[in-house]
Amino acid sequence: MARCLTLARTRHSEGAVTVPRDFAESAGFRSDLVIGREESFGAAREQLARGGSVLLHGPAGIGKSTVLRTLAAEYARTSHTVLRCSATESESHLPFLALADLLGLVLDDVSQALPAAQRTALESALTGRGESTLQRDGLALRLAVLSALRALAAAGPVLVVADDLQWLDPASAELLGFAARRLGETPVRLLCAVRTEGPETEDAAYDRHLRASPPDTRAVRLGPLTRAQVATLLGERGYAGLHRATVRDIHRTSGGNPLFALELGRALAESPAAPRPGEPLPVPTSLRALVLSRLEMLSDEARRTLLVASAGARPTPALLRAAGRENAEAETAQAAALGLLATDPEGPTVRFAHPLISAALYAEAPAPERRAAHAALSTAASDPIERARHLALATTGTDPEVAARLAEAASLARDRGAPSVAASLGLLAARHTPADSVPGPDERRVAAAEDAITAGEQDLARDIAREVLTRATAPGDRVRAWMVVIEAAGQAIGEVDAVFPQALADAGDDPRLLAQVHYQLAWRSLVVQGDFAQGREEAAHAARLAARGADRRTELLALAFQAQCETLMGHPDAPATIGRALAEPQDPRVACHHNGAGSSRFRWLVMSDRLAEARTTVTTLLREVRRRGMAESEVHYLRFLAETELHSGHCGRALELARESLTLARDAGIGEGAGAMQAALAEAAGGDPGRALELAREAVRRAEEDGDAVYLSRALAALGHANLVAGDAGAAVRALRRVRELEAGAGITDPARGRWQGDLAEALVRTGEPAEAMDVIEVSRAHALRLGRGSVLAVLDRAEALVRADRGEHRAAVARLTSARERLAGLGYGLEEARAAFALAELHAERPGRARGAASYDEATRLFRRCRALPWLERVEAAVAARSAGPPPAPAATPDGLAGLAAMERQVAALVMEGATNREIAARLFVSVKTVEATLTRVYRKLGIRSRVDLVRLAAGGRTD
Repeated sequence: MARCLTLARTRHSEGAVTVPRDFAESAGFRSDLVIGREESFGAAREQLARGGSVLLHGPAGIGKSTVLRTLAAEYARTSHTVLRCSATESESHLPFLALADLLGLVLDDVSQALPAAQRTALESALTGRGESTLQRDGLALRLAVLSALRALAAAGPVLVVADDLQWLDPASAELLGFAARRLGETPVRLLCAVRTEGPETEDAAYDRHLRASPPDTRAVRLGPLTRAQVATLLGERGYAGLHRATVRDIHRTSGGNPLFALELGRALAESPAAPRPGEPLPVPTSLRALVLSRLEMLSDEARRTLLVASAGARPTPALLRAAGRENAEAETAQAAALGLLATDPEGPTVRFAHPLISAALYAEAPAPERRAAHAALSTAASDPIERARHLALATTGTDPEVAARLAEAASLARDRGAPSVAASLGLLAARHTPADSVPGPDERRVAAAEDAITAGEQDLARDIAREVLTRATAPGDRVRAWMVVIEAAGQAIGEVDAVFPQALADAGDDPRLLAQVHYQLAWRSLVVQGDFAQGREEAAHAARLAARGADRRTELLALAFQAQCETLMGHPDAPATIGRALAEPQDPRVACHHNGAGSSRFRWLVMSDRLAEARTTVTTLLREVRRRGMAESEVHYLRFLAETELHSGHCGRALELARESLTLARDAGIGEGAGAMQAALAEAAGGDPGRALELAREAVRRAEEDGDAVYLSRALAALGHANLVAGDAGAAVRALRRVRELEAGAGITDPARGRWQGDLAEALVRTGEPAEAMDVIEVSRAHALRLGRGSVLAVLDRAEALVRADRGEHRAAVARLTSARERLAGLGYGLEEARAAFALAELHAERPGRARGAASYDEATRLFRRCRALPWLERVEAAVAARSAGPPPAPAATPDGLAGLAAMERQVAALVMEGATNREIAARLFVSVKTVEATLTRVYRKLGIRSRVDLVRLAAGGRTD
């Protein structure tokens, strides 16, 4: 057990900021609780594990102390002695204080190992009983510290943990640096943290501390957290349930600094009311103190200029002058000299050194001064959206003219592809709209909620809609609000079942309103009930109602939904319905929506093997939704593009796109299950099979939790495929059998929907069930022939070749595989072509004395390498290695004894006779141990034997009874 000697002093951050206890203490020092530091932890661990030292650096509040304590707790277990010190600014003038922290408690242990002069000097410095100084006893003290560390290291490894190096007293810093530079191979590791401020001074600051560290010290910089990491941090610390827009504001204001983010989260939790749209976050006093001391050094006029800058979106000196700040250049220069502003190399924008400075300045200003700043900017700003926003924030109470200008600005933001801004402006417009106006405040709130949905801010949209429903009486406003509640539920539409009767009641007999409700009922039929036929009927009914009500937008969405159902069902009307959905007049927003006609056409193109057209279509759609700021559609189109690239055999590109889609989905909380499903397929093809299994299981779990029948089958198909790639054919069969049952129950007949049939058949052959495999192939082939699904037919032929090989029909199997490979190559399915080549190579390798096997493996390797299909390349390499080891010997005495076994059973039995364990057999045959065990059970039953021993006796020609 490590001997841990600590004399750590109370630590405070700069200024008057109090570090919250839950932030300062790392729960159990578990590294999995230190969020967003995986890369930093990895680098530090690697360095410490090989006996090196680490210097953590970054600005105040970035989490250095938390990371330091976590690493120290982790590596204390492998250290004999742990020495700690944590300096403070207020005590940095006291000489030898940090040295006393480090060595004070071990002085008695090491003093006898020191020469007399060194011992006297060190005791005098640590106890303060003498007059030791660096000037008088410099060499003796330096050598004493070095000797003390060497003496401690003689008993076992030493870990020195030093926080806040910037506050070390100069004497201790000099002595520790002298020793560190001379430790050589002595088993002493330093784990230190130092505060470095801003890119301008950061390099020089940590370079100075590096020079005082062991030569092999690795500097690890802790940077800001991402928005998703800030959201996770807030949730872990008890501030869950915040709107994503609020988390976005916290991330922006904190600059990704975890301490600042937590303090802002705390202030929001303690605030009686959330900030209104357009208003900044409340900044707690603890954080204001970080900058207000420097603000007090500004002149009053300069401070007013900075307030105007803090109220603006992109302030420039010209804008500040237009807002009445005549001496803007001189006053901003004064602020820059104090470190409040930073130079912007990309333009003349007045940029605060940290977003928190701007927020604290604004929060500290009295309300009348804020309104005056906004009033000045409402005339000075050139952008109409900015002018409207400032006018709203300068105005109190209702004002129809201000409300109209804000509504116009919201429409402009919508057209510019900034739906989040449009939602904020719409809420400001509603706030300034008199109750008796037309349009009224509730109508404007609903429009803001719809913009929030487009921006991917479902929680904000849901809250706005519920607020409207508490007081709105107009049927149109109420139905639109109900639709927002349903849309915000996403795939968990079953959770809002109670909404539908209320929405139908509010819609009355108005066909326009009824169309909207029945469109959502179509989704419910599909997602909750898994009934494609019912979903198709509801969508068709919604389209007819929308046409009667002249609601072209809902009509187009309903037709697109109907077309998707028909495509997946293999319905012959699908192309005609897509044509109706693409007919003029079009609504531009619907045309590029992920549930619009463009998306339906993409799905039809992919299923019809027109991959080049599908790629062009989805790339165009992705570009358009990005231009319009349609967050949810962007997530889906990235996933669609990843799917297209995967079919085309571009596994590396597919993996990049799938990961990007999943990252965006997690950041926005949109389509995470679908994103995990596609990422699992991409990982299985071009990444990490273990990660593929994790993602596929996540996708299944999310679909089951949401009651999502549509994506459950897709997620299970991904899980089955990932298991097959990982070598667990039994698990693949279990997952894919469920897919078969679910799709049969849902009325899905088009095998191009999930393309899982070939995987199921292959897995069934590997688990010794070729009859069921052939049934899957024949049923799927009938549908594929009816619908003209060429790639599916080729994959089914590849699977049938495995069945034929299992039956011993080698020539027929080779013919099937050769044909399948050629057709897949012609259709552009690169990965499936490579899989056919691999199967062909394995088939040739089973024929002893054939030279073509090695050549076939070379061809499979070439094709998989072209696809960047790393997991498949590993499988080929393993197969080649197994082949080079030679085939298992055939049983000598009973050559006909295994004749009645299937191919997989013969292989397993032969390897058992060779003496291989179940785990070794599983590795050789790319199956799981459970599959080997199940196969052996069938072998025993067929041969009338009871154990492995009996199999070995058969090989030797002996009796088994």
